[in-house]
Amino acid sequence: MAPSPSLTHLLTTSLLLLLFSSVLATPHGKNKNNDPHQKAPSFKPGPHSPPLPAAPFTPPEDPPTHYGVLLFRAFELMDIYGPLDILQLLAHNRHLTLSLLSRTLLPVTTEPSSPMMNTHQSIFWPTITPTHTFSSPPSNLEVLIVPGGPGARSPDLAPELQFIREIFPKLKYLITICTGSGIAAQSGVLDGYRATTNKAAWAVMTAMGPKVKWVSPARWVEDGKVWSSSGVTAGIDLIYEFLKQKYPNGTELAKRFGEITEYEPETDWRKDPWSKRLGVPVTQPGRL
Repeated sequence: MAPSPSLTHLLTTSLLLLLFSSVLATPHGKNKNNDPHQKAPSFKPGPHSPPLPAAPFTPPEDPPTHYGVLLFRAFELMDIYGPLDILQLLAHNRHLTLSLLSRTLLPVTTEPSSPMMNTHQSIFWPTITPTHTFSSPPSNLEVLIVPGGPGARSPDLAPELQFIREIFPKLKYLITICTGSGIAAQSGVLDGYRATTNKAAWAVMTAMGPKVKWVSPARWVEDGKVWSSSGVTAGIDLIYEFLKQKYPNGTELAKRFGEITEYEPETDWRKDPWSKRLGVPVTQPGRL
């Protein structure tokens, strides 16, 4: 007589439980003969094995949305407008906010403060009108851009230096362009950081920050939250690299912006012909 279906099911279930119990009774990592000299077989997933658990996903840091520019008398125009032109293109792709900060809300001129620096008595000095004062900055500023220019050598920069000291701990990033690194260095916030500056002003600017790890040759330098560029146009190369690193699809955006502006940014921070041409010595901190 054939066994009943219920008896067959019971026997099958008992056999499976017995096999499963024997597997659990074998210690993990040992062979079934408990031979310490025999290696346990390693697991190799086959084509029908279940997928291994994926590594936990770590979302990237939110890219900055609020930029500020430090304004002072006799700033260099391209130090500001070069990077801002690229960021303005980015503002057509995502929401960005720009704040312009100075001592007062009066227009800030590029005119040198000393007549000795305007020997031809030229009247050719554009101005920029600030949106905020140092005493009332926006609460959510994430990136501060510090340009250079003749004003970087001014002995009257106490309000600018104090503002940089106060805002630096709150920033995601500090970006200095050209001799703007000399201003930031005077404030003390660059102490211990790697940074670079305009090679034509190397001796003067580096003396402003004896505790800064000055880098040459360098088109730009990235060290944590501090980014610094060499002279003037190097600020454009820096901002292209910043865009690629900090924004989703940044590489594609940088390529598109380069086509729009017909500009081929330098992609290697070490390519700096001006260091050799201007006799700036090679420094060690740039070797990463």
